[in-house]
This record gives sequence, structure tokens and C-alpha cells, in this order.
Amino acid sequence: MTVLAVAVNPVAAAAADGEVLDPGAAATAVVAAAVDGDTLQLADGDVLRLASILVPKGAEPLAEAARAALADAVGRALVLEFGPRRTDRHGRQLAQAWLAAAGGTKGAWLQEMLLTRGLARVASTDDTRALVPELLRIEAQARAAHRGLWADPAYRIRTPADAGDALDSFQIVEGRVLAAALVRSGGYLNFGADYKTDFTLSFSREALQRLQESGIVFKSLQGVRLRARGWLRYFNGPLIDITHPEQIEVLE
Repeated sequence: MTVLAVAVNPVAAAAADGEVLDPGAAATAVVAAAVDGDTLQLADGDVLRLASILVPKGAEPLAEAARAALADAVGRALVLEFGPRRTDRHGRQLAQAWLAAAGGTKGAWLQEMLLTRGLARVASTDDTRALVPELLRIEAQARAAHRGLWADPAYRIRTPADAGDALDSFQIVEGRVLAAALVRSGGYLNFGADYKTDFTLSFSREALQRLQESGIVFKSLQGVRLRARGWLRYFNGPLIDITHPEQIEVLE
């Protein structure tokens, strides 16, 4: 399996609704409460969203288990490491987070803890990409062991044929690319014979540029079996918008 990874340009990757920082900028904080499985209320009044993962929430299976796992951090100090952007579009801090160990060094990695227990999936954005290859490795181990959500059919990896049953949700889909098409606005990877109804991955021109920077030739993905992750929407069939290479893994 190959994870498509590239170096992040902190200026180009940051969006207008977030603060631009140098990659790896760090801070410390104290946890006041666990809002849900990937969101913490901090003692200084700020809210922290754990970067690069997505946990079950609300009435979804295992949502309370994820929140309870994160609640173990209440009252503890954290070491936070930010990417190119310090806050998300909701104004929450966006960081990788570790429990602070002796001397303020990094202890247990919260993202790793949730993924290891099968209580989260990797869900990166184009500005939370730095540690995604390691996070995907951890997720794969939990999936192979059928831990947590990986034992629940609601979170199964979908095929191109049943992707349309899960529109408007975050999903992981595996299948073989039948056609790689470049158009003026970007590119499409089609997983069926009819592009008007089949499952598709859509790439903007910016996403194609990031793919090229990673050393991957877009057309070389034709015929390849891929695992893709992202939010499913409908446009000529079920579709995931790919904004950065770490959303896709080459399986064979």
C-alpha cells in the first residue's frame, strides 16, 4: 500500500478563515472538559479540535465511547502542535495533541489513542496533512483487528457500487479506477463504465498540482486499485472531492 504524501506549503495551504503559522508551531494547554470524542474545552476558554481525525458523534454508534476515552484527559496538561493553520472555520484551535509528560515533553498522543481503540477514522484536510501517513498506519492496525467502529457495519469500507447509499457522510471507498480523465477544471477518476452514474473522485486543478508535487502522474492511476476517503456528495453519481494526496491510498 502506498500513501500519497507531499510536503505542505504553509502559506498556500492556509485558508482565509484561519491563522497562518509556521508548521510545527507548538503550545501547551490544560483540558477542562471533553465536548465529544475529538473536541476539548480548554481551561483558558478556548476549544480544541483534534486535527486529522473524525469520531462518531451524537447518536452515532460509539460516540459516547469516544467522548469517554477523551475525558481521561480532563485536568491534564497537553502539548499542542499546529500545522499551517491554528484555527478551523469555527474558531476552534486545530492541532495534534499529546498528554504532557515530565518536563513538558510529549506523552500519549491523543489521536493515536483514539485510532488504536477503533474510535476514530483518519480524516485530514489540505492543511492537516503532516502526520497522516503515520495515522493511516495506526488506523489500518485497528481495522485489521476489528476494534471499535471497525466491528460495526455502519463504518465498513464501501465499494463503488454501494457508495451511493451513504451520501452526505464521511466514507472510505475502495475500488479499481477504470478511467482517469483530465478536463479544463481538473480531473476525474471514474470507477464505473458510465461517468454519469458511477462513483467518481474529483480533483481540482490545485489538487492535481499537489498530486504532481507528490510525484504521482494522474494518468498512471488508471487501472489502479485505490482506497479513497472523504465526504460523499452527489454529482453524476456518488462523488468525493479530493483536495490533497493523503486522501487516497494505492492498494495495488
